Amino acid sequence: MSGHSKWHNIKNAKEKSDAQKGKIFTKIGREIAVAVKTGGADPESNGKLKDLISKAKQNNMPNDTISRSIKKASGELGSINYEECSYEGYGVGGSAVIVRCLTDNKNRTAGDVRHAFDKFGGSLGSLGCVSFLFDRKGVLVLEKGNLSEDDVLLMALDADAEDVKDEGDVYEIVCAPENLSDVKSKLEADGLSFISSEVEFIPQNYVDLDEKQCDTFQKMVDKLEESDDVQEVIHNVNLDDEEE
Repeated sequence: MSGHSKWHNIKNAKEKSDAQKGKIFTKIGREIAVAVKTGGADPESNGKLKDLISKAKQNNMPNDTISRSIKKASGELGSINYEECSYEGYGVGGSAVIVRCLTDNKNRTAGDVRHAFDKFGGSLGSLGCVSFLFDRKGVLVLEKGNLSEDDVLLMALDADAEDVKDEGDVYEIVCAPENLSDVKSKLEADGLSFISSEVEFIPQNYVDLDEKQCDTFQKMVDKLEESDDVQEVIHNVNLDDEEE
């Protein structure tokens, strides 16, 4: 879940049930399909696809499943076209929520999303009603290894990044979304290797909920994430990462 870092999703993938892993594989497969449609099936010339393959492997997605997703998207194994769409609204306690989707049936997806909001005390709004509460940022994640935060910060600033965050066993390098590719290339030339690199929505401020509200909010997020169409639930609620 995204309120803080996407990295916690990847890090905890090994602990998920087979059913949960299947959901994750389906979602990544759809992302791969869109990346292939827009940039081709060769990861060496399609940076987005290359990043998604890395993400898939971090989530323990089998190589044959990755290959099948690429072949299906390129038309070798039939094809399904997925459209990107987003929904915005409010959860309990005035929390802000953005739901990013990839779907082959927008009517079905809209109904599923609205049902989840309504069931758990939320309200679906119009596009733009909460997105102004978030900043779009490029985020690159790398394992700490023997690197100090000061060393990474100096390298990041030299590459035109904005900041470096210590996230436990990894560093997150933050940059302007339009600079993500250039920053990554410069830092890779300096010898850094990244676990993931994506554009994320980062909350400008976080909302604290009481225990009952947190439980209700978590149930809404879980319900949303049950849908194969939902790629990501972004929010500004302070939740314990261990629960995510």
